[in-house]
Amino acid sequence: MKNRSLFAALALAVLGFASPAGAVQKTVVLSVSGMNCGTCPITVRKSLEKVAGVEKVKATLEPPEAVVTFDDAKTSIETLLEATKRAGFPSKIKPGI
Repeated sequence: MKNRSLFAALALAVLGFASPAGAVQKTVVLSVSGMNCGTCPITVRKSLEKVAGVEKVKATLEPPEAVVTFDDAKTSIETLLEATKRAGFPSKIKPGI
């Protein structure tokens, strides 16, 4: 049940709109830990772009975040968080978005 509550909270933090095919395109802002040089956002961006369903990524050093637009029929927020973690940069949903 904890996972469902976490997922519900994460879902509330995501902006979304319906696409013609019935899937929902969503945009989420991830606060990314550990980025401290110019190549870090590139690594984060590339790790997220490899996730099936990711349509657009903008990663920045200042502020240390990634804005990700994705098809929720093909991927999930949990998968995006896992992708940045595997790349060495743990992330979380940015609060207040």
